[in-house]
This record gives sequence, structure tokens and C-alpha cells, in this order.
Amino acid sequence: MVKELLTDRMIQAGAELTKKLDERRWPVHASLWQFISEGNQWKLLLASPRVNLDGPKKSYETVQSTLAETSAAEGIIMLSDIAVTEPENPLLGLLRVAITTGPTVSGIRFTGNVINGHFIEDAYIYRISDVAPMDEAP
Repeated sequence: MVKELLTDRMIQAGAELTKKLDERRWPVHASLWQFISEGNQWKLLLASPRVNLDGPKKSYETVQSTLAETSAAEGIIMLSDIAVTEPENPLLGLLRVAITTGPTVSGIRFTGNVINGHFIEDAYIYRISDVAPMDEAP
């Protein structure tokens, strides 16, 4: 089976969506594309404490409305391409061992790495942090 590609347009759209969520003050502690080999697809993983506070349904509604306002994502990312999770997600804990970006939006390709015995096939990381940009505001 041929691995699905992560395109430049997907990378740009994910970065723009992350920034738009920041603008809406929806705290994104982690944002990354993760390759899911079982489905041969890329998922945009968004971690926010709002998932615990508001629940997944409200979190997906917020992401969906923000996605609709994100011009770079139009026709590139659908809600079915996105997974929302809490910041304590075990995968994110593993990634934090190797990478911490702080609250900025970065662009780090993380391919074929093992962290604490867990294989990470492929990921493109925008943010891995314990805080979101608005968490640092006075």
C-alpha cells in the first residue's frame, strides 16, 4: 500500500487553522498532523483543555465554525480529518519528551522515531506545549 501524502496545502491549512483557533481564544496546547497507518490517512490532532471543560461535541463545533472561516483549509481539511483531545493525551506526553515548541506555531517534521519504546511513524508538529498563547497573557 502506498502511504498517503501530507501535502504543502494541508500543512498550510493546519497552521492557519491553529492560528485562527488562537485568535478565537480557544487554547490549543498541541496541534499536529499524525499519520494513522491503519487507515492510511493523516489526522490533524488538536489538544485543548476546552475538550475536558466543554466536552468533545462543543469542541468539535468550535473547530468546525473556525474551519469554515479558514480560507486555506477550504477544500483541504474537513472535520472528519480532525481529532480533538485533551492535553493529557498519552501520545502528546510521549512527544513532549522529545519536542517542546512553546506557544508559537512551528513546523517540525517528526518521522520514524522511537520515544520510550513507542514508534512514531510520521507527524508534522505545529505546537507541543503545556500552554497556549493566551495562557501567557497577564
